[in-house]
Amino acid sequence: MAEGDTALDALQHALQGAREEAQMLRLLADNVPVLMALYEARTFHCRFANLAYARTFGHTTRSVLGRTFAELIGEEAARQIQPHVDQVMLRGEAVRYERQMQGPDGRPHWLEVNLLPQFAPGQGAGSPVIGAFVLINDISERRSAEAALRESEERLDKFMQATVEGILFHKGGIITDANPPLCELVGYRLDELVGQPALNFVAPDMRPKVNSVMLAGQELRYESAILHRSGERIPVEFIVRTLERQGERLRMTIIRDIREQLATQARIHHLAHHDPLTQLLNRAAFMERMQARLGEAHVPPRQLALLFIDLDNFKRVNDSLGHLEGDKVLGTVADRVSACLRSTDLVGRFGGDEFVVLLSDVHSRADVQAVLSALLAVVEVPVQADGRDLSVTPSIGVAMYPEHGVSAEELIQHADAAMYLAKASGRANYRFFEPELAERAYADLVLEAELALALTRDEFQLFYQPQVDARSGQLRGAEALLRWRHPQRGLLTPDAFIDVAERHRLMLPLSEWVMREAARQSRDWHERAVAVVPIAVNLSSMQFRLEDFDRVVALVLQDAGVPGTWLELELTERMLMDDIERVPALLQALRALGLSISVDDFGTGYTSLSHLGRLPVDKLKIDQSFVAGLPGDRKAEAITRAIVQMGLGLGLQVSAEGVRDPQQARLLGEWGCHSLQGELIGPPMPAADFERWLATRQPPR
Repeated sequence: MAEGDTALDALQHALQGAREEAQMLRLLADNVPVLMALYEARTFHCRFANLAYARTFGHTTRSVLGRTFAELIGEEAARQIQPHVDQVMLRGEAVRYERQMQGPDGRPHWLEVNLLPQFAPGQGAGSPVIGAFVLINDISERRSAEAALRESEERLDKFMQATVEGILFHKGGIITDANPPLCELVGYRLDELVGQPALNFVAPDMRPKVNSVMLAGQELRYESAILHRSGERIPVEFIVRTLERQGERLRMTIIRDIREQLATQARIHHLAHHDPLTQLLNRAAFMERMQARLGEAHVPPRQLALLFIDLDNFKRVNDSLGHLEGDKVLGTVADRVSACLRSTDLVGRFGGDEFVVLLSDVHSRADVQAVLSALLAVVEVPVQADGRDLSVTPSIGVAMYPEHGVSAEELIQHADAAMYLAKASGRANYRFFEPELAERAYADLVLEAELALALTRDEFQLFYQPQVDARSGQLRGAEALLRWRHPQRGLLTPDAFIDVAERHRLMLPLSEWVMREAARQSRDWHERAVAVVPIAVNLSSMQFRLEDFDRVVALVLQDAGVPGTWLELELTERMLMDDIERVPALLQALRALGLSISVDDFGTGYTSLSHLGRLPVDKLKIDQSFVAGLPGDRKAEAITRAIVQMGLGLGLQVSAEGVRDPQQARLLGEWGCHSLQGELIGPPMPAADFERWLATRQPPR
């Protein structure tokens, strides 16, 4: 019994151990990420399945046992894999295949199936197969990843072929692939690029930067340069990335040709810094570079010269030939100015017909004068415009650094002031800045501010000088003359402030005020029957050149409520001839408003007789410089008498101004002059004094 008990205990112990081992194997089998099963060879019934396998086919580990393969996967699927089963069962060979099936979640899954033959214990290949192990892995994620990788590589391949930008792959700096646009960009075939170091095709000065990016494995975008087969340097932009392609870790570089981009940027930069018409530096760029030159000239001290150039009477070119021809003239002048200068000098256009030049490293004024003489000579050479030769002359002002200023603004201001002095001296002249010019400029600045305030403070006043019939002495009209009652300087005539008003465009509001005030006074006198005569108003050239001047006059008449016949407009010969093509139509428009037109200071200008016949004017006013020579000055007598006879012959009224003594009045009346004006008749007077004069005067004898 003892021995039997011992054997039984041993058997029970062994059984316990087997059960524990089976439990451990079951635990292991149910927790591995693989579907596992064992099928009997003859009937192909399931003898074992782990939990994952059983659940995949909708069973438990118990209910799956005894099921055939066809029962679990379906008759159709069983027929499809039967060749694999036969290979295992009949030939004892292991088989691996992949198939797709619908999983418990309803989605298709890719499975990797391994069928392994089971032999009897102690037997192997060549022995009868007693069963088959089935091991199944779900490889859906791997297949998805592989499909995504294939799609990505296919897209990359398509992109490489379709893009216009170059793409290069390299591994360890050695080229492995490139697309056609890159081959075209560098001028090499693909077989000539593959296997070559990528740095061989980079511009030498750029290789250190490119090499450092490659070694560091950086992913970035930066500008560089590559070399064409011909040796041409091509500016490019590199966009560098690291990626896997066909199972290899590679560096990909997108190579973008930026020649056109850089050219566009250069054009934009040029347009931002240059005048579009002449291609010279514009004001902002000139001032910026001038500041830099002044800084460089400070240490060691060097002398520079700034030239301010203005073309004489250039407005006449634009007005008579049009802006297109005027632009051609400006382009020609710019080319000529540039040709006179050294490459180290600066030249720019400040706008309109104004040019500026900065001469570098000037040793003396003689150096500057040599350049000035050359500029005057080349600029005034006739220019072809509208099929004819046109002479253009410059006026040039010069400011020296550091003698006349140390800042760009100061030098520009002083050269500009000197230019105006040169222009006042006559055409084709130059002047160097003088300190007294600065004082005059300051005085002008103060006067300009005072003029602007005077308009708002009602400091201006009109004086009226009578015009009488040369024979009867009866009042024929009155000329309105501007005066300024300055709060400190007293009563000022136009000579003291008109030049400043014209230079600073204050003439327009001032001239309009004169016209409005004269219209108001005429209405007052007409309504009170004091002086039922027209009042003559002197026009400024700036006012007369306004495009819509006739509409301005019409508005003044309308606002004042007076007819045009109550006003007379006086213009100089120069004003009439400066724009001879436009003037006749403008004068006709003014006369259509009822105004009469008088040519003031006649005989001192350059009106041709042919033009005078074309102009719709009503009166000639003989300049007082001729009247002053009467009687006794034979030349003055001849000219004055000729003017009177010409006026009468043209059917015009003739008036003489500056009449100071009775002999002058008698002689002018005998020659046929219609009206007289001057000290003999009466001086310019305020309106109230004019009324008293008119009430008490006796006609001169």
